[in-house]
Amino acid sequence: MKKKREQTSLLGQPYYRGVKEIESMGKTPSAGFFYRWMKKLNPRISQNYQKGIGPTRIVMLLTTTGRKSGLPRVTPLQYEEIEGIYYVGSARGARADWYRNIQANPQVEVQIRQRRFHAVAEPVSDPTRIADFLTLRMKRHPVFIGLLMRLEGLPLRFCRADLERFAATKSLVIIRPVIQA
Repeated sequence: MKKKREQTSLLGQPYYRGVKEIESMGKTPSAGFFYRWMKKLNPRISQNYQKGIGPTRIVMLLTTTGRKSGLPRVTPLQYEEIEGIYYVGSARGARADWYRNIQANPQVEVQIRQRRFHAVAEPVSDPTRIADFLTLRMKRHPVFIGLLMRLEGLPLRFCRADLERFAATKSLVIIRPVIQA
């Protein structure tokens, strides 16, 4: 009798099957390295964005107020727009600095290409709403988002329940522009 081989993600991690695996998602050594590396690149990405260089179609510059320092903090983030409202996902969940800044002060400034505006950001932690957002992202960017989700341990073929368990480790922010009077 053949022994059933356990499926693994692209990083060699086993696909999650329960609560322990969900809690450890995004905490692999390579994921930590990736987040630290991206954080160091953020200033350069922001400078290039100001010059019109880079993925300006899918990236916004989000300026939050530092929760401890009170200083402006600029973070380049991928976004989706639906009917004039902007959605940004946090791969690090509520641990992301920009997300924690929004929890402390939801008043933000957004730059999309050359357009700048003030907005109010609403943090979302509901796995169902985050799963809906991830579904939309998969439809709009199937290769890129699919790869990212697989790198974090989501199986190649997954069901809605898998996606909601995965989404439980993530966070979402809804950004609504402030109408100037």
